[in-house]
Amino acid sequence: MRASFIPMNLTLHDLLVQHIKDALVQCEVPDVQAQDICLDLPTDSRFGDLSTAVAMRLGKRLKTNPRQIAEKIIASLETALKTSPAGECVREIRAEGSGFINFYLRESYFYRRLADVLQKGRDAFRSSAGGGKKVLIEFVSANPTGPLSVAHARQAAVGDSLANILNFMGFEVSREYYLNDEGNQITILGDSVRLRQDELKGREVVFPGNYYQGEYIYDIARVLAGQPGDTQAGDFAAGYILDIIRRELDDFGVHFDCWYSQKELGKSGKVEQALADLRRQEYVFDADGAVWFRSSALGDDKDRVVIKSDGSYTYLAPDIAYHREKYRRGFEWLINLWGPDHHGYIPRIRAAVEADGHRPESLSVVIVQLASIYRDGKVVEMSTRKGQYITLREVLDEVGRDAARYFFLMRRTSSLLDFDLETAKKETSENPVYYVQYAHARICSILRNSDIPAQDDPALDLLREKEELELLRKVLQLPYILDVCLYTRDPYMVTVYLQELAEVFHKFYDSHRVLGDDAALSRARLALIHAVKTALATGLELLGVSCPEQM
Repeated sequence: MRASFIPMNLTLHDLLVQHIKDALVQCEVPDVQAQDICLDLPTDSRFGDLSTAVAMRLGKRLKTNPRQIAEKIIASLETALKTSPAGECVREIRAEGSGFINFYLRESYFYRRLADVLQKGRDAFRSSAGGGKKVLIEFVSANPTGPLSVAHARQAAVGDSLANILNFMGFEVSREYYLNDEGNQITILGDSVRLRQDELKGREVVFPGNYYQGEYIYDIARVLAGQPGDTQAGDFAAGYILDIIRRELDDFGVHFDCWYSQKELGKSGKVEQALADLRRQEYVFDADGAVWFRSSALGDDKDRVVIKSDGSYTYLAPDIAYHREKYRRGFEWLINLWGPDHHGYIPRIRAAVEADGHRPESLSVVIVQLASIYRDGKVVEMSTRKGQYITLREVLDEVGRDAARYFFLMRRTSSLLDFDLETAKKETSENPVYYVQYAHARICSILRNSDIPAQDDPALDLLREKEELELLRKVLQLPYILDVCLYTRDPYMVTVYLQELAEVFHKFYDSHRVLGDDAALSRARLALIHAVKTALATGLELLGVSCPEQM
């Protein structure tokens, strides 16, 4: 199911959906489900402004010709629209293709919505879908054992942009970094630093292959030499690296509301309490010298160990307590951004959430696929332990924040991402972020140089050319795009929308003079491009990308 199209004023969407529901009742169509009735933007603008595949969904289920179902629904809709406010917006309804019901809207409807954008600015694109619901997005959460890699950088761009979008849509969003600041990886980090210290003193050392081998380990070893002798190498190194991570994220425009420490969680006794509560519910049991979580009773493929036979916790034990604490802090919807190596971890965390008395769907896990960095047409090989990888800092230094953020968002999170450093540095239309920013800057230049007096109520109905109407429709698609981002938990579609909007604007600009001899038409076109500027700026800011007024 795809997300439904919600116009800025909500009225048309609500009316049309209700009319479709009423039509299905009148046509005595059984087994209609809420997800069957959704309005989408057609992939081809020749097939209307809104479309529903409800007849095709029902036709498959009822083993009936979808076109026949569509025609019955349309007949009922046409009758209803004669007395409905929606009738003022809908020019025609057609059954097309294999059973799509396509709505063709009146141009007057788009003029009214354009006037709304001119009056309200970016607030005209906002949504109240969130209703103030408290959301916690946990992302990046990289172990403090080395600088952030491009895989972490992609998570940072996705998580921060998603938080921006959800806030814009009426949710109350907090950003959180879960800090894995204890455990075996911190011990190995400390041992790596100590060995490098010995090496710097001229001693011959054998460096294990699973130790951290980046140049930054030498840097930490040198700094540690000036610390008191009882300084714990692992804790010192983790703190040193965490400072680096904070600075990198700050320069990337990513700021967390909370850095949640696993070490502090362990000291609090909340892990023991969570397991004790689960034991009382018979979700925790003893077997084979270990302590187990009965996750198989809640959808996992098998039960999981939470305390090993040597008395130490598995990763799952503190994670159970951590997610429990998220809910206890008042969050109603948890969103976790994880790497692809955590895919198998999802069922056990969902089981923990359900065992704690929460709906499994109140936890959303978004898997963010890896990113490959290309330089001069060749992929840069990466290895965290060996220190052979491109860091976020290197990308920022080479292409800047805007290009880095935009490029990390240019593919669906579920898809592998190829990041071409050379393309990201170009100041041409080949560079997607430059192309979008240039459209914004070009509009700013036109508005600055216009000497045509503004009017409170420009004659928007003068916008009749094909390129004008295409641009107008594209501007007004932004709320739908944000709705898709909400449904998919993925900001990727905003980059697609911005590229398309910039392309349609440049096409319009190449075909028509904005500032011409007809003052009334010029005012209407100035109003149109002002709305384009508002949509471009809104989309770029949601992605954490700047909106230059000149380039």
